[in-house]
Amino acid sequence: MEPYKTTNERWFDSIAVKMLILAFLGLLLLIPLQMVKQVIKERAAYAAEAKSEIASSWATSQTITGPVLNIPVSLSSDGDSKYSSSVLHVLPEELSASATIDPEIRYRGIYESVVYSSEIEISGRFDTDNIEKRDGYTYHWNRAYISLGVTDNRGLKGDISITFEEAVCKAEPGPGQTDVFSNGISFPLDLSNFATENSKGRFHVKFGLKGSESLFFSPVGKNTRVNIASTWTSPSFQGIFLPEERNISPEGFTARWTVTHFNRSFPQSWKGKSHLPEKESFGVNLMMEVDHYKKAERSAKYGLLFILITFFVLIIIEIRSAQRIHVFYYVLVAFALILFFSLMSALSEHTGFNAAYLIASVATIGLLGAFFRSLLKKTSLVLTVSSLLSGLYLFIFILLALKDYAFLAGNIGLFVLLAGMMMLSSKYQIFSNRKPGN
Repeated sequence: MEPYKTTNERWFDSIAVKMLILAFLGLLLLIPLQMVKQVIKERAAYAAEAKSEIASSWATSQTITGPVLNIPVSLSSDGDSKYSSSVLHVLPEELSASATIDPEIRYRGIYESVVYSSEIEISGRFDTDNIEKRDGYTYHWNRAYISLGVTDNRGLKGDISITFEEAVCKAEPGPGQTDVFSNGISFPLDLSNFATENSKGRFHVKFGLKGSESLFFSPVGKNTRVNIASTWTSPSFQGIFLPEERNISPEGFTARWTVTHFNRSFPQSWKGKSHLPEKESFGVNLMMEVDHYKKAERSAKYGLLFILITFFVLIIIEIRSAQRIHVFYYVLVAFALILFFSLMSALSEHTGFNAAYLIASVATIGLLGAFFRSLLKKTSLVLTVSSLLSGLYLFIFILLALKDYAFLAGNIGLFVLLAGMMMLSSKYQIFSNRKPGN
């Protein structure tokens, strides 16, 4: 470091030229900053791949659809010489479902994912009054069956039976048809007596189900009621319908949904592949409390802001103290600021985001404080730069913690920073003809 020349100052030593050089340098530094962002995205992709591998060996996210009553039907044409056949799908009049979810964290290397085991209980009733009077179809009740849709059959546990009226029927693999859902189980029943008596059939089924991250239900009942309870403390309720009641505490959560047929877009019965109730499912996602990769990527978007503000303060220090700081030192400072984001991301994989942010910011501020102490030889200037960096790191952390108000708080903070920079630049008159230090 050397004092400014008061006479015959070389043109490339002027503040204006240095600011142009630093502006160009800032653009070049976008390259390593983008490389850090790319590394964070790659690590996030590795984490997603690890979650997928855990799910593939356990069971994927589950959506339960049904039970659905399926009745083969046929219609004669051309003087009874030709027949067309289809399957009539009848949904329950009443459907009550309850699920108790037991979550568990599974690891693949340093990556983690939440899986669960659950106990599902479903009951309700079918009502087929006047169904045979429609369209002139012949209904083959002796070949009817009940099907239950499940996204991933690997999650089903143990033997499963359904109680229909007083009959008990064991499940068979496969849904019997793919009109309503592609995976699941079926219960073949001879419902000839059920049809002739024109009665209402009550059913009850209970089974264990494993899955990953989320559990959803389809609103197939004319009146659907679903209750979910778990010890998981950070649920995210998703889907077409939100719960009517929910309670989240340190011990877990409970949630209750009530959906009627007026709330959905499909009818109580149809033939063929007309509707897919799964598209209107609802339920809960067992969210991990901290998605550190998303937060690390969001924080890296502010990397250029860190660099530009630090450069600006160093320019002010040069003018105020009449000391020159070589461009090379600016580059070292910029690389230290960029390395912060990579260090934070690496630490967050082991410590969580908050602890990683604290460790990386303290380490970066300490490194730059020691560097400026050796370079500037003035404690007051070191404290100024360290305080600035501490304020910036705190500001970014608050933005990451905020959700609904992050955009507003960010704009207010940037406005205040710009106002401060304008006041400083006018006070020291960076582009005036006065010599530095006067």
